[in-house]
Amino acid sequence: MTRRIRGNDYTVLDPPALGTWTPALRVSVVVPAYNGQEKLDLALAGLSAQSYPGELIEVVVVDNGSSPALRLPEIRPPGTRLIVCDTPGRADARNAGLAAATGDVIHWLDSDVVADRHEVEAHMRWHHLAPYLVVTSYLRFTTAALPPPEVVAAADDLAKLFEPAEPHEWLVDLVERTNGLTDTPNRAFSLHVGGATSVNRRLIDDAGPMDEELVLGQDTEMGYRLAQAGAVFIPEPLARGFHLGPSMRMRDKQPVDRVSHALIGDRVPHYRWLRTHPTRQWKVPYLEVVVEAGGYEETRATVDAVLAGTVPDVSVLLTGPWDTLVPERRAPLTDSRLDLTLIHGHYAYESRVRLTPSEAERLAPFRLRLPAGWVPGEDTLARLLDFTVDGGYGLVSVLLAETAEGVSEARLERRSAFARAALVTGPAPETALVTGPVPETVAGPAPETAAVAGPVPAARPYDGAGAQPYDEAITPADAGRYDEAVDDVYGSLWIDGETLGFLPSSETSPSRGRRMAYRARLETEAEVVKLTKEVERLRGQVTKWREESGRWRKTAVDLRREVGGLRREVATLKASRLRTMIKRISAKRAGPLRAGNGSGPSLPPEGETGTATSPGTEGPASTPTG
Repeated sequence: MTRRIRGNDYTVLDPPALGTWTPALRVSVVVPAYNGQEKLDLALAGLSAQSYPGELIEVVVVDNGSSPALRLPEIRPPGTRLIVCDTPGRADARNAGLAAATGDVIHWLDSDVVADRHEVEAHMRWHHLAPYLVVTSYLRFTTAALPPPEVVAAADDLAKLFEPAEPHEWLVDLVERTNGLTDTPNRAFSLHVGGATSVNRRLIDDAGPMDEELVLGQDTEMGYRLAQAGAVFIPEPLARGFHLGPSMRMRDKQPVDRVSHALIGDRVPHYRWLRTHPTRQWKVPYLEVVVEAGGYEETRATVDAVLAGTVPDVSVLLTGPWDTLVPERRAPLTDSRLDLTLIHGHYAYESRVRLTPSEAERLAPFRLRLPAGWVPGEDTLARLLDFTVDGGYGLVSVLLAETAEGVSEARLERRSAFARAALVTGPAPETALVTGPVPETVAGPAPETAAVAGPVPAARPYDGAGAQPYDEAITPADAGRYDEAVDDVYGSLWIDGETLGFLPSSETSPSRGRRMAYRARLETEAEVVKLTKEVERLRGQVTKWREESGRWRKTAVDLRREVGGLRREVATLKASRLRTMIKRISAKRAGPLRAGNGSGPSLPPEGETGTATSPGTEGPASTPTG
């Protein structure tokens, strides 16, 4: 059984050290080229000195209409072939090379990339561990003077020839901020670049060749399809190479982004920021909903709700016996299959609804299997998708109802997870990893190798087909056979449907038309404006209250100060009166002192009082008595 990798966490694999194992898989290095004979000579010189066994390396050089025509140099790997593809375009040239290749692994290599002597071996040691890997080299971009091919073939370290150089900055940044691509399986496919990437042939057979309709972005688009076929993407720092000169993106980043974003957004649903339009349709939808046709009203309620939700890039696959459906024309009301006829007629011309799986596969990254008669709320599917993406799940089963007859469920399936499950549950590869030294190859010309020109085998055109083992599993019962493996490679979960907003059709109302939704939006916006004004009015009132409150606080402070002053005055008066009273009491008690020993006046005896007049006044005066 093939090793089960969870998400894009390839770290569970343990590749052997370079030079310590014996390979068995054959690799086809496909080198598309347009002019640039001098750089092609260096690229082939680098391939001629690889540590991977020469008898397991096939090199297919594709001349894409060069003038003058390209030739094979003397220094090249054994088994090198030259074919001609006159149709211009990188995708056409690579597909021509792919059709001519015979290896177990396809290694894309640009004609202006010189591979380090261990580059191919560093790739292939991974491919011997699992049959669904995509490995990319670390390239450095150099402007150094070009050395002779024989110097390249004999070099033990290309850095001595091509440094200083700069790295593939966006690729290095992507790898570093995603923990080596292990944290973000949804974006790992961006690693697939045609300059120096290897892919297991089975994955390409499942995903299909490069899309020849694209003028730029073919590598990324194919990487997306490889991911949907179950691929795991690996950045390999030991696979090194030097790109002779800056890349197209380095030279013209903004024009390149302008073109590629315009085309890629239609084909890669995971690039959500490129899909900002609220209603338009895309070539590859984000979600496909599979509904088995039942009663007309129930089926229509389900499909219409799906199409009217907040996920605009959605398609519906209505399954049913459409090929055998023959409408009753004489007595249609008594037709036992009248509901199927109504469903077929109702959706036959809806572009977002397919009636048979044999129509062109749209390769959506998520597939929801939903029973007819169950209606999602307006934002239900978006919430379900967000929950699945945030949790990284490969399968989310939604409990709709549980009765004595059984359980009704909906299933949201991640396509890449089920494709991976189909791969890991299949037969194990026949090739085995054997430890031991790697035979050294000898650099130099291969006189037995001849250039081949003439008709190029036609590559299988890209028809949108995904990984066949999963796409053929249309019914939930068929898809269910992969559930255990899906849980291993991505994880699975059950969730309550009512919480998300799934309801039986009998408990819902028909979807509102777009005009009604538009009017409701206008009413809502008007209400928002009204409430905003009311909020502003209340804020003004609050400001006035705060100002009034400030004045009250100031008045209260002033009053407290006045009260404090009055209290101090009262306290002072009380203290003054108390002293006065004490003095009076003391004076009353003291009176004239009685005569004592004749030395001075003395206080009068108790009970005796007298009066005296001041000098100059008339009247008796009290005198002490002896």
